[in-house]
Amino acid sequence: MKSRRFLTAPAAAAILLAALLPAAAQQTTLRIAGNFAAEHTSSKAMETFKSELARLSNGTLSADLFSGMQLGGAQENVQAVRAGTIFATWIGVAFVSRLVPEVEAVSLPFTFEGREQAMRAIDGPVGDLIEEKLAAKGFTALGWMELGSRHVTNSKRPLKSLDDFKGLKIRMQPNETHLATFRALGANPVAMDVKELYSALQQGVVDGQENPYAVIHANRYFEVQKYLSNTGHFFDFIILIANKRVFEALNAAQKKAVREAARTAVVQQRRMAAEAEAATFAELKAKGMQFDLLSPETRALLRKASAGVIDAVKQRVGAELVEKVMAEAVKR
Repeated sequence: MKSRRFLTAPAAAAILLAALLPAAAQQTTLRIAGNFAAEHTSSKAMETFKSELARLSNGTLSADLFSGMQLGGAQENVQAVRAGTIFATWIGVAFVSRLVPEVEAVSLPFTFEGREQAMRAIDGPVGDLIEEKLAAKGFTALGWMELGSRHVTNSKRPLKSLDDFKGLKIRMQPNETHLATFRALGANPVAMDVKELYSALQQGVVDGQENPYAVIHANRYFEVQKYLSNTGHFFDFIILIANKRVFEALNAAQKKAVREAARTAVVQQRRMAAEAEAATFAELKAKGMQFDLLSPETRALLRKASAGVIDAVKQRVGAELVEKVMAEAVKR
């Protein structure tokens, strides 16, 4: 299980299952990868998961964590978990949207005003349904962390009006709702794995990108981007997913330990994410980024321009699911 080579799915699953079946008599190491930098709140929370897993399993389970894209980009990590070459990954939920398009229902543009509404949606029936869809694709969902409100940066000009978005080449996650939103705003969105992003910004392959403040800071995009706006166009999530067959091969006590360790890590991460948002925003300005506050009028125009995207999501994943999300978004 220490090898980093990718095996075929049947061979990998067989090896992992054989290693896990006698787990009560020996320590089993679970390899878990993420594409977030070590300083990001999700990576710090996974260190808590690691220590809690060892404690709760009485030492029969341990975790090897690989943050910062050590085992490849987000899409590679998803495929590796599905194949069984690694046990789990923590990644932005957009990277599972091509396997489970229902996750796009929680990526609606300009819908959530803040974390309370977003987390209420994902912790309820909406999240349950998405987790069922993930299980059908061979994944076990272990928890939802906060990635946060996403904001646009670019190297060309301040973003103060709808017209300022026109023609900008913006890197996006591989999520059709995200891409369609920025097409509707007049930008030229480009799907790209995060591992390629810094160099693409540095070389001018793309003009800008969109991420929460904490990710912009942790990945040092302030070194290659000048302008920052509080677009808050999506509220995004990090999901911790495991290979379902390998998880189910654990004994009952070990499965309970994995879930309880994940629950503790999620609670810690959400708290840290809320605390980090203001701090990292201040750091980005201190690093020399020019911040331009969007007016309520501009935000209303952005919402109106992208309204058709929500109708398209309803057609793609089902109106009932989308309406459940939107109902949570208007609760106070």
